Amino acid sequence: MKRSTTVILVIVGVLLLDQILKIYVKLNIPYLSGFDILGWSKAKIHFVENDGMAFGLSFGGAYGKLFLSLFRIVMIGFLIYLLKGLIKSKESIGLLISFGLIVAGAIGNMIDSAFYGLIFSESSYHHRDIATFMPPEGGYSSFLHGNVVDMLYFPLFDTRWPEWIPYFGGKPFQFFKPVFNIADSAISCGVASILLFHRSFFKNEIEGENITEENNTESVIQQ
Repeated sequence: MKRSTTVILVIVGVLLLDQILKIYVKLNIPYLSGFDILGWSKAKIHFVENDGMAFGLSFGGAYGKLFLSLFRIVMIGFLIYLLKGLIKSKESIGLLISFGLIVAGAIGNMIDSAFYGLIFSESSYHHRDIATFMPPEGGYSSFLHGNVVDMLYFPLFDTRWPEWIPYFGGKPFQFFKPVFNIADSAISCGVASILLFHRSFFKNEIEGENITEENNTESVIQQ
């Protein structure tokens, strides 16, 4: 299988899984509700939405959200350009898949921000209404101002701070609180894979640039 085909399949596969799960959750689960995965209380589907950053983080209101959406579009374009260059230079399939995961995750969350506000009704905790697709009154927001759907929640190691710690003593503590989605997971896995297994790529890039600079310097001196 060609490297480009493998990368495209990875991107398409992640996008399909991400969007299918998001649409299912949006159209079937009330806001801030969910269920245990396979009956395990430490792994849940828990429906929340955020303004567009990974792992439930928000950024600067409406203008901040617009800036974030535009920034994400630029980054997606840059990542696709970079990925095409890596494919042409025949980099390792592991590195290509890692970048493909990052691209897929970025596109997955961008789809939410760009289009979900146009095609879905609002999910509200107060009204407990389940969202509808293409409501007659229109969507809950405008282009590039939609919310990102999150649903994967792993409340691991629920405990309490030791009593002797000032201010926090005796208060509940949870090891991992963020609610995230498949797109967030793809980005995190892609970045982690590059940092753990493909650091030599960046080393080779730096060494290549240094060699090019040295050759250019020698050429200038000889002239």
